[in-house]
Amino acid sequence: MSIYKTGTDYLKKYNIQSPKTIFLNMPTEALTEEIIKRGEGAFVKGGALAFNTGKHTGRSAKDKYVVREPSSEKDVNWDSSAASEMSVSNFRSIKEKMVKFCDNRELFVQELYAGADETSRLKVRIISEYAWHSMFARNMFICETVLKKLANFKEDFTVLYLPNFKCDPKVDNTKSETAIMLNFAEKIVLIAGTEYAGEMKKSIFTVMNYYLPKKNVMSMHCSANIGKKNDTALFFGLSGTGKTTLSSDSERYLIGDDEHGWSDAGIFNIEGGCYAKVINLSQEMEPDIYKTTHSFGTILENVVFDESTRIVDLDSEAKTENTRSSYPLTQMPRTAKDNKGGHPKNIIFLTFDAFGVLPPVSKLDTNQAIYHFISGYTAKVAGTEKGVTEPTVTFSTCFGEPFMVWHPYEYARILMEKMKKHRAKAYLVNTGLCGGKNGKRFKISDTRAIINAILSGAVDKGGYTVDPIFGFGIPKSVPGVNKAVLDPKKGWKSREEYDKTLALLAKKFVENFTKYSDHPMASTVLKGAPKPDALSKPTTKAKTKPKAKAKPKAKVATKPKAKAKPKKGKK
Repeated sequence: MSIYKTGTDYLKKYNIQSPKTIFLNMPTEALTEEIIKRGEGAFVKGGALAFNTGKHTGRSAKDKYVVREPSSEKDVNWDSSAASEMSVSNFRSIKEKMVKFCDNRELFVQELYAGADETSRLKVRIISEYAWHSMFARNMFICETVLKKLANFKEDFTVLYLPNFKCDPKVDNTKSETAIMLNFAEKIVLIAGTEYAGEMKKSIFTVMNYYLPKKNVMSMHCSANIGKKNDTALFFGLSGTGKTTLSSDSERYLIGDDEHGWSDAGIFNIEGGCYAKVINLSQEMEPDIYKTTHSFGTILENVVFDESTRIVDLDSEAKTENTRSSYPLTQMPRTAKDNKGGHPKNIIFLTFDAFGVLPPVSKLDTNQAIYHFISGYTAKVAGTEKGVTEPTVTFSTCFGEPFMVWHPYEYARILMEKMKKHRAKAYLVNTGLCGGKNGKRFKISDTRAIINAILSGAVDKGGYTVDPIFGFGIPKSVPGVNKAVLDPKKGWKSREEYDKTLALLAKKFVENFTKYSDHPMASTVLKGAPKPDALSKPTTKAKTKPKAKAKPKAKVATKPKAKAKPKKGKK
């Protein structure tokens, strides 16, 4: 009998009455044996395990639900994409069927933590039907190093993950066979109909995004690292903008690559591992992350490999462009102690500008920083997806709208307070295109030089020019970067076309922000908004100046007549 098997009554509190076997807190080594025995995955060269996630190779955002119940109803922003509404009765009906589905099945249970800060963490119990999902949970959350402490584990939240359970849309009132359902009153997440492991990770992140603000702790979709002088930096950004890549730095210590909290004590990682996008991963440019793809304990999702040699092909999109690597932080060579850092000195918002008009780096004042935080801009370049022939704008509020439960201004309020209190500087870094929509992507060597200049303070030493439309400061010089690269206008053949495209992008920002304008904070934050018509105003003023000058001349001509009247009076 396995030492990891526990009594079948262990899960009766969830009304799981008769599972075949329960494997409790199996370590990675034992889970690996189960994975291979069950044929769930395959070894590739170097020792990593490769898995296919079936038809779902990414998150099913439209299939995510929040149960509308009294305890959280007033807190949840029901207009958010994170919160499609589900009724209590609907949820309980599906839950009852999922619990029954567990009968006579082998289940894997992991008891873990979300949050490195012990005062803010949640105890999470993960119940899954696949061994590899149990291993993924161990990679992504924080494991207890002293097993005896788990003897009296009392969970704050539970995840029941059953990929082989399919919802019936006609009966269950779901959009498809897949559903990710959060219930804050019952403190449970149900995941059905998808093998994509990222659903588990992001569900708990959504839960943390609900609970942390209640403690005035800022929850953030960002990566973070810390320097040798204890200077912490945050990197916000959507998928593909460089969060994971840029936070992995040979001169700094990684706190985490995706999810963090900012408490009164400083920054802490919500997770215990990384979930990196590995398509076209370069050994030369990203050696630390590349190494993890050839290491025991790593989970590779939908990565193509040769069946005979077991060599992975990180450049192949045969299964999906969203290939992923899940690995524990212990695989990284330089990590922060206890997955924590001090209060950040620099906050960097990453964007991929597919229009090629934003500079590679610009400095933001506090209002501009909060405006860009609420906007959460990036863009898809033409050709990256079927049907995308022109740059496509994406706005994801707080750089993570699908996971943000409260109204964006609640997160913005906490961020603004902490930025002001700890005097954090903010920068917008464009990792996208220069020279227009058909231009080239900024070199990663230039982007890294810019990041280094921000972190060292060198970016501020050369002075700034103010962009007339966006209002942010564009540095005149950055050590190691050609000055021509810093000015986006110089990459365009037509200055007129550049101005027109920049104004067009600014208008898209303004149009998007109209849905956030009806709030007490809006009048302050809108001071950081771009002004799409700024370049046309000087021309208008120039035309009216001759008329303005003509008026004083007319007044001078009438002065003698005005003086003549008093003289007549004296006579």
